[in-house]
Amino acid sequence: MTARTSLCLALAAACAIASPRIARAGGDPSIKFEKYQLPNGVEVILAPDKAVPLVAVNIWYHVGSGDEVHGKSGFAHLFEHMMFQGSKNVGSDKHFEILRKIGAEEINGTTNSDRTNYYEVVPANQLETALWLESDRMSHLLDILDKKELDNQIDVVRNERRQRYDNVPYAAARFAMHAALYPEGHPYRYLTIGKHEDLVSASIDDVKAFFRTWYVPSNSTIAIVGDFEPAKVKPLVNKWFGSFPKSTKPTVVDVPAPTTSARKVEVSDGFAKLRQVTYAWHSPAVYAPEDAELGIAAEVLGAEGSGRLYKALVYDRSLAQSVRVGQMGTQFSGVFAITVTLRSDADDAEVGKLVTAELDRMAREPISEPERARVVARTEAAMIFSLEGLNARANTLQAYNHFLGDPGRLSWDLDRYRHATPETIRMAVSRYLHVQHMVTITTKPGAASAAKGAGK
Repeated sequence: MTARTSLCLALAAACAIASPRIARAGGDPSIKFEKYQLPNGVEVILAPDKAVPLVAVNIWYHVGSGDEVHGKSGFAHLFEHMMFQGSKNVGSDKHFEILRKIGAEEINGTTNSDRTNYYEVVPANQLETALWLESDRMSHLLDILDKKELDNQIDVVRNERRQRYDNVPYAAARFAMHAALYPEGHPYRYLTIGKHEDLVSASIDDVKAFFRTWYVPSNSTIAIVGDFEPAKVKPLVNKWFGSFPKSTKPTVVDVPAPTTSARKVEVSDGFAKLRQVTYAWHSPAVYAPEDAELGIAAEVLGAEGSGRLYKALVYDRSLAQSVRVGQMGTQFSGVFAITVTLRSDADDAEVGKLVTAELDRMAREPISEPERARVVARTEAAMIFSLEGLNARANTLQAYNHFLGDPGRLSWDLDRYRHATPETIRMAVSRYLHVQHMVTITTKPGAASAAKGAGK
């Protein structure tokens, strides 16, 4: 650990103990922020915090793999990689080098089905450098893009898929689950990493068209969180982003979840040592009605130690090595999934009966108030704890802005869980988790070639 890293950790600790960044209104934390829009459509969110001399610069482009079209899977994630290759005034492959020289931390980008983000945490006196870097790649990335760089990043992304998906246990089941839940042509059918054949076929013209459609000022939001004066930062934002021409915000086509009948799929996985079964259903989109109720239900079922299924399958019956349950809401719709890794001598039919019996019970009988209260308390603690880091706070503001149009929805979000009742949770389970709509993915240890084939 370097001396500078030690200093940053010490500063972060001080920030967590005595930060003035979060005011309290009605008992809830409240992030002070200002949101405005430049004439060309760039959204700006400013959240000053003088606790430590650091600033997070976090930019979201409102495009993810859920906006891709058939035959071009993986483009959103591929473009995330391309954005670090360099731009006209920065130079080829210089982005990381410049940021490291000025003492930046948390330099990265991420892509999911709904958005792509880029971020860095820099010393407060280097904020303009970060703004310049983000500005240059927003406006001048294509100026130096060539086939060599594209081919290089295609190889990097394909290798990432091999490392994180094709050659790891149970990853093939993720591909199989999405293929079973979504028909060909639905943007959620393929994972964000994309298909090898689609990545290989990507051309320079494809990438340029993607950039010109989605990486436009009106489809971006910049969040700046940390040690700065808004009156001084606004001219800098305008300097680096205000001169871009006005653009047309791309239209996002809402693609609802399809109706799914009960279906069973087997996957042979050469990397798996134990059988694993995933039970999955379509569920509400993130922040939609009953998303929170199903989130609570997932915790009641799968929380390590106290979860109903966890106790029944891991402790009481010794049928499972692990149980995971999650409500994963995304922009268009969500997936509720129960994943059970079986012990070697377990009867998977018995596991299935126990799972469906518990779901039937939750659909008929409301959970107890202590169960509900325990999950709500955990959720509150996790959400509030997540506000500690500057970049994490920026992502919180960005997420509320992206999905709800208002960065200041923290209390509203917390209230979704607080206002959920045992009866509304029961109703949500009854509405969504029907056996007749359940997709079952069973992974069995097998040949490695079979597992790779399932992950196409």
